Amino acid sequence: MYESKFKSVDVDELFSAILQLKTEEDCYRFFEDLTTVPEIKSLAQRLQVAKMLSEKETYTNISDKTGASTATISRVKSSLLYGADGYKKVLQRLGKMS
Repeated sequence: MYESKFKSVDVDELFSAILQLKTEEDCYRFFEDLTTVPEIKSLAQRLQVAKMLSEKETYTNISDKTGASTATISRVKSSLLYGADGYKKVLQRLGKMS
């Protein structure tokens, strides 16, 4: 069983709440209330960076297309290589990674 570094009762409850979302509209409504616009855009950007890295895009192309800094791209790449495989699982389930 995977044991996260930030596991807590509060985080468990947050994730349980997220798992209750059934539609894209549910997600928009919940995350609009939960986060700021820059926070959600940052999360979306990181997912796009992960997708593009998995497609072997260059840092320059990724930065040009997403506006992500090289520091952000590098952090996402580290997560892809040495992280908890969260990006990989989501990208595979979305059909964006082999």
